[in-house]
Amino acid sequence: MTVADPDATGSRRWISLAATCTAAGLVWLAFADFGVATPTIADEMHADLGGLQWANNAFSLAAGALVIAAGKFGDIFGQRRILQLGILVFAACSAIAALAPGVTTLIVGRGLMGIGAALILPATLALIPEQFSGRAQLTAFGVWQAVAWGGQALAPAIGGVLTDGPGWQWLFWINVPLAVIAFAVIRAVTPEAVDSAADRRIDWVGLGAIALAVFALLYALTDGPSAGWTDPLVIGLFVAAVVLAVAWVLIERSVAAPLVDLSLFRLRAYDGALTANLVMNLGYAGLSYLLVLWLQNARGYSAVEAGLLMLPATLGIFALIPVGGRLDSRVGGRWPVLLGLVVLAVGFAVLGPLHADSSLWLMAAALVVIGCGLGLLSTPVSNTAVGTVPARLSGTAAGVFKMSSMVGGALGVALLTAITRALTSADSDRAVQDSGLTADEVDQVRAALVNSSSYADALARLPAELQRKVTDAVIIAFSHGLGLTMVVTAVLTVIAVVVVWYVWPRAQTTQSADTRQTS
Repeated sequence: MTVADPDATGSRRWISLAATCTAAGLVWLAFADFGVATPTIADEMHADLGGLQWANNAFSLAAGALVIAAGKFGDIFGQRRILQLGILVFAACSAIAALAPGVTTLIVGRGLMGIGAALILPATLALIPEQFSGRAQLTAFGVWQAVAWGGQALAPAIGGVLTDGPGWQWLFWINVPLAVIAFAVIRAVTPEAVDSAADRRIDWVGLGAIALAVFALLYALTDGPSAGWTDPLVIGLFVAAVVLAVAWVLIERSVAAPLVDLSLFRLRAYDGALTANLVMNLGYAGLSYLLVLWLQNARGYSAVEAGLLMLPATLGIFALIPVGGRLDSRVGGRWPVLLGLVVLAVGFAVLGPLHADSSLWLMAAALVVIGCGLGLLSTPVSNTAVGTVPARLSGTAAGVFKMSSMVGGALGVALLTAITRALTSADSDRAVQDSGLTADEVDQVRAALVNSSSYADALARLPAELQRKVTDAVIIAFSHGLGLTMVVTAVLTVIAVVVVWYVWPRAQTTQSADTRQTS
């Protein structure tokens, strides 16, 4: 890997980090700020939850499918060049989403934004080891992760303020000026990093296989709850995802210039970091999406209030990120990652007893604990996954790492929403069926949010007392289903602890095969 400006040290590299983190922060805001606006958008566009879930997932789907290729493009064409291209795409497509007249255009806009996000994320990570090393590198990764998790934790509050203030369209308009500023600063102070020895051939077949595999998986998870898990299309999509994933591995093993050098996965510490990263993104993204919906629909809070009530997670994140970095420098990444996963599982379990009238202190305590787990994990997983691999693989490693983040987040929203909806339907079906609604109205109630116009339309012909009875039953069932889903999430996190324990070697054996720039 060669760096065009090897003397970019001192304050210049920290200014560069601030600009690249701003670009990454916009991506994480976009990933997490949409959920809080969902009820408002549903009401304005007369859309159901399924359509808006697609708008939410389109961003992660596109980013997750393409981020590996983007990492490879950075190795070939230059990380800064790819980052700048991503910022331009992200800003332009934010305007498309802001101007969307309906759900279809909104889905398209969010999906195109995901392409920009795919170009941005691996480049912002891969540029860190080229400008920092040693303790400075750990600090830089810590800053990057603080921005990532801080952006996701603050996103509901920011989204709520914008949705209840100037309007949900400003979730997208705000990206434009910030992207322009980040672009200008990066162009001025960030050195280019390009692997002059990289094979410039692009594995288009491998790219198509992995993109289609991710798409098929997430489409099945999104469509499953409404179509039914035994629906032929859903089953076919799951089968296609598996077949395409296997085909991708075979393609990568046989082509001369693979999209991903599979030797990367022989680094066991990298595999452990990748597993932990996927699970923590899965859990937190699903939690954030569902908890904001619960606060608005079960407890009646506004978008702003729901966003502000998610802020306790930031206390744990910001407090423990430096601790995770210090532990990494002293004992390696394995132990802080394992500890972080255990703390994360405890936080999810605290939400298990959730019910419609639960104290908000219970939720706040759980969010603080979850934030502590995220803080402990963040720096060690990113440093291991990007900072300790050979420099020739840094872009690809960053791409795969961020694919695990984006796919994990989308998978978390789809999977945890599917579990919650299944549990909610099981608990509320009797009250809904006994209310005298027609089959179409029952389906409308199941698909709609409690405070949306489509939900109100479905119950409109019922007497007011019966409407309240059905609504109460749905809210109680939603709360109970969400609590059980958090228990399931805690169990999945514990399983991840066991996997990481066995996969990640006790002695840190991975190290960069190339000499990096000194701090």
